[in-house]
Amino acid sequence: MTEEWIEHRRGDGELVGWMLPEGDGFVVIDLLGRRMTDVVDWGAAEEALDEAGLRYLAEPYLLDRADEEPLRVRIVEASRDRILVTEDFGGAIGGPVSRIELPFPAPDTLRLRVS
Repeated sequence: MTEEWIEHRRGDGELVGWMLPEGDGFVVIDLLGRRMTDVVDWGAAEEALDEAGLRYLAEPYLLDRADEEPLRVRIVEASRDRILVTEDFGGAIGGPVSRIELPFPAPDTLRLRVS
């Protein structure tokens, strides 16, 4: 992350991502520090961030681990300092609470779980 990143906030002031100037346009960056678009104009960049909102943070993810099965996780914190995930037990209550700290931007080992 550099000073070039332009914050984009939704109507209530919540940060939903950034726009990174590139060439004649902008690349949209989500709160995990990942590129969401190729180079687009300002309006399309704002629209992409508004459309994505924060809902992708509530989705289940898989965390790939060396020599182990991928771990199903949920994101509990996304900041410029770190990504914090916890094991997801599919909605079950009472499981052990473990937190795993990942760097920002999120590594490729954290991937959206596809049903």
